[in-house]
Amino acid sequence: MDTNKDRSKISDSKRIVIKIGTTSLTYDNGHVNLNRIGHLTRVICDLMNRGKEVILVTSGAIGIGVDKLKLSGRPATLSGKQAAAAVGQLMLMNIYERFFSEFSQTVAQVLLTKDVTDGAESRHNAINTFNELLAMGVVPIVNENDTVAVDEIKYGDNDYLSYIVAKLTDADLLIILSDIDGFYDKNPQQNKDAILLHTITDLSEEIEKNAGGSGTSLGTGGMLTKVHASRLAAASGIFAVIANGEKPEVIYDILDEKEVGTVFVPENKR
Repeated sequence: MDTNKDRSKISDSKRIVIKIGTTSLTYDNGHVNLNRIGHLTRVICDLMNRGKEVILVTSGAIGIGVDKLKLSGRPATLSGKQAAAAVGQLMLMNIYERFFSEFSQTVAQVLLTKDVTDGAESRHNAINTFNELLAMGVVPIVNENDTVAVDEIKYGDNDYLSYIVAKLTDADLLIILSDIDGFYDKNPQQNKDAILLHTITDLSEEIEKNAGGSGTSLGTGGMLTKVHASRLAAASGIFAVIANGEKPEVIYDILDEKEVGTVFVPENKR
């Protein structure tokens, strides 16, 4: 097994938050990638059978809504985005429910906005809900409540939301599945000599300067948001890994402590 000391405690992770983005859930033409969702749900169900607790943070409501409504692209207006999210969220959860039910795995929808996790009482209630669902063997499927969210109560992106959920639930590991192999020292699309950084121990804001800008037309994130979320998670004592979600089975490699993706190592786990 290809392991290193910086990953030596990842396999012990009991509570795992997995975040997957719109680009990993859809094809380039905007249609739903059912094959990838099928693989992801199978892996999660298998982890549950191992005795792990898994929370899935998923993007895709607006993107799938755009596809369902046959729009030419992501709406520019807030009301347009909220309408697409309303249609897409229903379809997204229906797809997850169908795949998870094949393995008799119960799932629950949890829609959050920033005011919920910022408020003391509502935050406490959210923690209790997550803990109760996990104790029941349920996989919580989390998304931002884009149908009602406005700037004042938005997280901004689901990478940051995944960090909030990981911290909220006292998770051991955050896995962010992206459309890239991990965090490079420079943009690999523009620099052929870019080097994949397998391990990050510098948790200062300085590391974010090499992370680049925003994502695709259907998604809201980019490498910067993933690095930001991973850095904050590691600073909170949670292992964080950015990895390519093309094959969700990469999650097994991460838990087997193989050198895939980029791991952000908490100081207390070194």
